[in-house]
Amino acid sequence: MIEARAILALKGPMTRLITAILVAAGRGTRAGDGPPKQYRPLGGVAVLRRSVNALLAHKRVALVQVVIHPDDLSLYNDAMRGAGPRVLPPVYGGETRAKSVQHGLRALAPHGPDDVLIHDAARPFLSLAVIDGVLAGLQTHAGAFPALPVVDALWHGDHGLAKAPQDRTGLFRAQTPQGFDFSTIVQAHESGGIDAPDDVTLTHGLGIDVAITQGDPANYKLTTAADFTRASKELQMDVRTGNGFDVHAFEPGDHVTLCGVRIQHNQRLKGHSDADVAMHAITDALFGALAEGDIGQWFPPSDPQWKGAASEIFLQKAVERVAERGFTLTHIDCTIICEQPKIGPHAADMRARIAHLSGIDPGRVSVKATTSERLGFTGRSEGIAATATATLVKS
Repeated sequence: MIEARAILALKGPMTRLITAILVAAGRGTRAGDGPPKQYRPLGGVAVLRRSVNALLAHKRVALVQVVIHPDDLSLYNDAMRGAGPRVLPPVYGGETRAKSVQHGLRALAPHGPDDVLIHDAARPFLSLAVIDGVLAGLQTHAGAFPALPVVDALWHGDHGLAKAPQDRTGLFRAQTPQGFDFSTIVQAHESGGIDAPDDVTLTHGLGIDVAITQGDPANYKLTTAADFTRASKELQMDVRTGNGFDVHAFEPGDHVTLCGVRIQHNQRLKGHSDADVAMHAITDALFGALAEGDIGQWFPPSDPQWKGAASEIFLQKAVERVAERGFTLTHIDCTIICEQPKIGPHAADMRARIAHLSGIDPGRVSVKATTSERLGFTGRSEGIAATATATLVKS
């Protein structure tokens, strides 16, 4: 089981454990032909993955539980590859939305959450400000949800004809995520027994006051094919490229570690950690693409806790930051510069290891080698250098 509170502790002192449920078990038939709408690509990224990333981008959301349809497991696995430990294994939904949420609540219960945000998978443009508003509402109420006031004139109609106007005063268009004290929403679902259109309906039926917080017009729900057309036009593709470079000298030893692969050699690389020069360059490329400094700022060599540390710790942190910032890692290219040892025989294993740690397909990882034609310190076999480039796409 994921230690949810340990994850939360890494983010700083927080008073309540915030979790999220993403409801993704629907069929989305109104969206037209094709796979369920939550798995359709939007700007090259599945709608579901965008919605998950939007939740993960908030520093207070410790865990995300996705509820899916039993027929969609392979689609889910493709969409969520490399999502990281804050995304729990999916659970299957029920015959209604309310039952699906109930299944998600039961899956979250062992983690001891204090509050839960329940969000529609088809709302991929959720902002941090909307989440902040809901969490602020939960400080004073057992439930809170974002909404927008109705501004258009409203009419009752029958057979295509206007019959009577409807006063729009005090009317709101509800959005998600709808947030609740965990024990309160569990009680509402266990005692509700109705196919509620949303979770506020259940809690309101128990006489619980629910706060209305500020919604966002961009937080609309993808329902029809026209919605996908609109979203595609509005979506601005944010592509980032980062570069990394590192070098380590040789010292007496019996092996080197490159891209997480141990290679027998008559020397080893000198460094504060395990001196994996290639993985360091890749990690720096990721931090560079995010404009978040370099590996030395995140893991100072002056800090004794990193003495002899495996470099995969550094890479995994960079990959985590990519997801938290709402990006998807799409490609890594690393070049190792040395005379010895020979890299070619180990390149496939290196690609596989980096792909595994990064959560991407090996076909998106390149590891290659070159010499410096016996020029410079690498040419004199005094050490190894590595360069790397990483590409990120806003999810």
